[in-house]
Parts: sequence; C-alpha cells; structure tokens
Amino acid sequence: MKAPSRLDTSSLARWFWTVDHVSLALVALIAMIGAVLLMAAGPAAAARLHISDSFHFPVRQFVFLAPALILMLSVSMLSPLQARRLGALVFIGAVVLMAVALFFSPEVNGAKRWLSFGSFALQPSELAKPGFIVVAAWMLGEGVRNPRFPGAAIALSLYFVLMVMLVMQPDYGQAALLTAVWMTMFFVVGWNWLWIAGLGIIGGAGIVGGYFFSPHLARRIDAFLHPEGGETYQVDKAMQAIAHGGLIGKGGEGATVKMQLPDAHTDFIFAVAGEEGGFILCFIIMALFAALVIRLMMKSTALKSVFAQCAVCGLAAMIGLQSFINMAVNLRALPAKGMTLPFISYGGSSLLATGLTLGLALALTRAQGPVRRRREIMP
Repeated sequence: MKAPSRLDTSSLARWFWTVDHVSLALVALIAMIGAVLLMAAGPAAAARLHISDSFHFPVRQFVFLAPALILMLSVSMLSPLQARRLGALVFIGAVVLMAVALFFSPEVNGAKRWLSFGSFALQPSELAKPGFIVVAAWMLGEGVRNPRFPGAAIALSLYFVLMVMLVMQPDYGQAALLTAVWMTMFFVVGWNWLWIAGLGIIGGAGIVGGYFFSPHLARRIDAFLHPEGGETYQVDKAMQAIAHGGLIGKGGEGATVKMQLPDAHTDFIFAVAGEEGGFILCFIIMALFAALVIRLMMKSTALKSVFAQCAVCGLAAMIGLQSFINMAVNLRALPAKGMTLPFISYGGSSLLATGLTLGLALALTRAQGPVRRRREIMP
C-alpha cells in the first residue's frame, strides 16, 4: 500500500504523517503475537470446557480484535480536545454501567463486574480506567494552569469514587493498578513526594483492609504466601509450562502442560507463550511492552500541554503495569489476580479497552501543526 503524499491535505493523510509510526508498529507486533498464541491456547481451553469447536476462542477473539484495532485507529485521529471530551464521556458512561452492574447484574465467582448483552459480557471497569486517566489529567492540568482551580481535589475525589466502586465489586487488583497509575500521574504533574507517599499508604491500607474483610482476597494472598496449602494449581501449572518450554520452547504437540491450565487463553496466556516459544518468546513479549511504554513516555516529554503529558504518561503506565502484573502472576512473583495481558489475552472488554487506551495515547502524541485556536492543542 502506497503512503499518502505529504502534499495531500486530507484527514487521512494528515493523520498518517502525524501519528507515531513506531508505536503503531509495536502495537501491531503485540497483536500478531496475541493472535498466534490464542490459536495455540484456544483449542486446549475449548477441550477442557467441552466445546466442540476447537477454534471457538480464537474466532471470538478475532471478532473483537478487528473492532478494537478500528477503535484505536479511529480515536487516534481525534484532536487533543476531542480526545479529552471522549475520555470524559467514556468515564461517565463506564461509572454509570459499573453502578448498574453492582445493583442488577448476577454474581459471578463472588464478584459483580459484568453486564451481559446476549453472548457478550461487558466489564465496565475496563473502560473506566482510560476514561478516569484522561479526566484526572484534565483536572490536574487545569490545577497547574490556574492555581486557584481545585483540580487536584476534584481528581482525588473522582479517584476515591472509583476506588469505592471497585472495592464494592470487589476488584482489588484493578484498584491497586489504578492507585499505581494515579501515583505516576501525580509525579508527572510535579506534586511532592509526601502526596505520593500518602497515596501509597492509602493503597497499602486498602489491601490490608481487604485481607481482613474480603475472604476472596485473603485466600489469594494466603495461597501466595503459603503455596504448600494446595490452592495454587493454576500458578503451579503456569510455572510448569514455562519451565517445560525452556529456552526455545516445545511448540505444537510438544506443548502438553497448557492442556492442564484452566485459564490458558486468558490470565495465563503468558505461560502458554513460555511453553510454546520458550524464554525467547517471553523476552520478546516483555521487550515489546517495555518498548511501547518507553516510546509513549518519551513522546510525552515533547508535549507542551500539562494535560497531554499527564494523560499520556498515565495511559502508558496503565498498559505497562497491567502487563507487568499479568506476567508476574504467571511467574509467581505476585498473588493470582484476574488481569489480562493487553492485546494478547482472550476477552472482548479487555480488547476494546486496550484499543481505546492506545487510541487516546496516539491521539495526544500526534505531531501538532499550525492551529487556528489555542484550545485545539490544549493548554
């Protein structure tokens, strides 16, 4: 396909020459690896669940992968002002849907996180994350631009509202993830270490409180601290799969441990990568995520808008931290937590949320040409 001419003034041509091609290439590579891994993990998952179609999960994944990529590219074409407005709308809508899920959705595995729409289950909290980051960055940026504006107070209030809703679901993993992202954003804006340390203490206190008041969280922490208790089947199998893969992996019929891993297509797909492609494939996946996060962070340093800097760093941190948590759980470095590997794990909500997250980051890091109004580049 021929690239548009630089003399072309169409919207598509302007997008092509202003969007970050390196970030796009990294996302494409991650999505390609995810598609291949799901082809390997999907049949095993279908067999365990007695689904006759061996490629049930890969087909469903591709059904959502295409809209997720289209969503990412479409959002990346927005101006910074449009991206900010979209983030605010997504956050408001996601919070409303989270409230609906809390009061009206059925309980699944002790949690009320999903809304069912036919055969598709939506997890609103996945969409709330990028929306919250954009809105919080907006408030923090306005607070820096106008010291009399209570931007930090508003952003902190929204953070506590979202934390309460996540704890009520309950979803302590997402709460911990957003707390870490929130601390990153505070650091970028320039708040002192006392505020950041205070947020860390609040997050730690929340986990301690959850341990004593949530039997589900307590079981997971106890299983992590005392693996001899026999409640670490999935993590044990994940470690076994990674060890079985060795340096270059077993591949094909040689990868047998994945057949015994219940969530091989979702939370533990990194273990499937370890068995199929060995340490080399695991390293490539880690390197791609690290390169994507670093690239977005570096692009944010050239931005003149405090809002855009804060938002891009927050969105990049969320992708990086979520990836880190997923891999760490597979390696038994953290307690088990149902957190997907972006653009690799199976899940429609996760794919759409990741597409939205990266689309917002790409929109905010696009090269800005001459503008007629200051609002178009965001103060």
